[in-house]
Amino acid sequence: MATISVDHLSFSYPTEDGQTPLILSDISATFASGAFTLLTGPSGSGKSTLMKLISGLYPHFAGKVMAGTITIDQRPVSQIDETKRSQMVAMMFQNPNQQFAMDTVERELIFALENQQLAPADMMPKVDAALTYVGIEALRHRKLNSLSGGEKQKVALAVIIAMDTDIILLDEPFASVDPDARQLLLSKLVQLNQERHKTIIISDHDLEDYAPLIDNLYVLNATGDQLRLLTPEEQSVKLAHFKRSHTHQVALSAPDSSDEASIILHQLKLSAGERTLIDQPDFRFYRHRITLLTGPNGTGKSTLLSALSKLTAYAGSITVNHQEVSQLRSKQLFLQEGLVFQDADQQFLNVTMAEELALSMKNSQKIDYFKPKLDAFLKQLQLDQLQDQVVYSLSGGQKKKLQILEMLIMATPILLFDEPFTGLDFASLQAIMAVMRQVATDCQQTYLIVSHQLFGLESLVDYHVTLDNQHLQYVEELA
Repeated sequence: MATISVDHLSFSYPTEDGQTPLILSDISATFASGAFTLLTGPSGSGKSTLMKLISGLYPHFAGKVMAGTITIDQRPVSQIDETKRSQMVAMMFQNPNQQFAMDTVERELIFALENQQLAPADMMPKVDAALTYVGIEALRHRKLNSLSGGEKQKVALAVIIAMDTDIILLDEPFASVDPDARQLLLSKLVQLNQERHKTIIISDHDLEDYAPLIDNLYVLNATGDQLRLLTPEEQSVKLAHFKRSHTHQVALSAPDSSDEASIILHQLKLSAGERTLIDQPDFRFYRHRITLLTGPNGTGKSTLLSALSKLTAYAGSITVNHQEVSQLRSKQLFLQEGLVFQDADQQFLNVTMAEELALSMKNSQKIDYFKPKLDAFLKQLQLDQLQDQVVYSLSGGQKKKLQILEMLIMATPILLFDEPFTGLDFASLQAIMAVMRQVATDCQQTYLIVSHQLFGLESLVDYHVTLDNQHLQYVEELA
C-alpha cells in the first residue's frame, strides 16, 4: 500500500511563445493508503492532468511542474525508477485508444507485464486471472480495433488488474460502458480495494452509485487552484444532490403515422467476423426527430452508424432520403449526413481550435445561420477563450464540445452521434444539449444518438430505440 501526497503543486503547459499559464495552481491533498477516493470537478479543471502527474507520465511526456511536489510514501514521483514506478502505479486513460500498443487483447496484457519485467512463466496466469476477473474471456483473441468503446474500457481495466499495482488511477473509466457493466466494474474495484487493499482514485463526472463505496470525495474547482476534500456531511449532500430519478420513469413518445422516414433499413444484416450483430427485416428512423439508440456493449450500435456512413459493408438495404447508401458516392453521402466519432481526436484535422472552426465554417451548408451565432455558441459552451489553443491539449470534455460544435456547423440534414457526451460534467452536458436542440430545430436536422449517458436526455430526445439480440425496437421510456 502507498500514500500519495500532493504538496503545493503548480503545473503548466508552456505555449510556443514562452508563456506558462497554470493548469493547476498551488494545490495540495493527501490520498491515504488503501483508500477509495473519488475526484470530480468541471470539464477542463485539470483532473486528468493531476492523474497523469501522480502516475509519473507528466512532466516526463508533457508540461512543466512550476512548483511543489508529488510523493508516494515520501518519495518524489520523479525520482522513482520507471520500471519500479510501473510496479507501483497503473493508470487507465479516459480514452483507452491512447494507451493501447498492441493489436490483440491478450498481447496488450502481456505487453504491460513485460514492461514490469515480470518473469515469462508468471505472465499467463496473471493474464488469465485478469480476463476472468473483468469477465471478458471471450475477447481474449479479438483485435483491439474491432472492439466497441465499452469493450475497450473493460480491456484497459483488465490490463490494470493484471499489473497488480498498489495504486490504481482511473480517468472516466465508465464513460462508454452500459449501466449493467458499470455496476459490475464498480463492484470489482470495490473488491480490489477491500480485499487486496489497493489505493484507488477515480476521476468521474457521473457521481451516481458512489455514495456507499468511497472513503473520500475531492473536488477540483474550474480554475484548478483549489482541490478540496469534502467533509462527510458535504460529501453526503453532494452525492445525494446528484442522485437521479430512475430513467425507466421517464416517458417518451412512439413514432406515429404523421412521421416521415429519413433512414430506412430493409433486410439489413451487419456482422463482425463470424458474429452477427444486426439481423433486421425492416426499420425506420424519422425525419426531423432526435432519436436515442441504446443497448449493451458490443451489440453493434457503432457498427450501425458506420454502415449508415458507408464505412462498414452491409447486406440488405440502407436508404438515406430514398437513396441506397452503398450506391452513393462519398461526396454525395457526406452532403446528406455527418458522423460524430466516438473518439474526438479522430475528428480533428487541424492544430488549433480556431483552425478547426474555420474549416467547418468554410464547408457549412448553413453559413448564414452560423456566422452571426458562432461567438454566442462558443461562450455558451465555455470555449470562447480557447480558440488559439492546440486542440490536442484540450481536456476530454472540451474536445467533445468542440467536436460536436464543428459537426453541427457543417449542418448536414442527418447527423449521427457516437457517444457524444463522454467526459462532460453535468453543466457542460446541459449546455451542449441546448445547442444541439436549437440547431436541430432551426436547421431542421435529423439526429441519431448512440449514448450510454441517459441522465437528463429527456430534454433532448424525441424517440428511443434499443438494440439487443440483433434487433432494433422503439420503446416508450428512457431506460
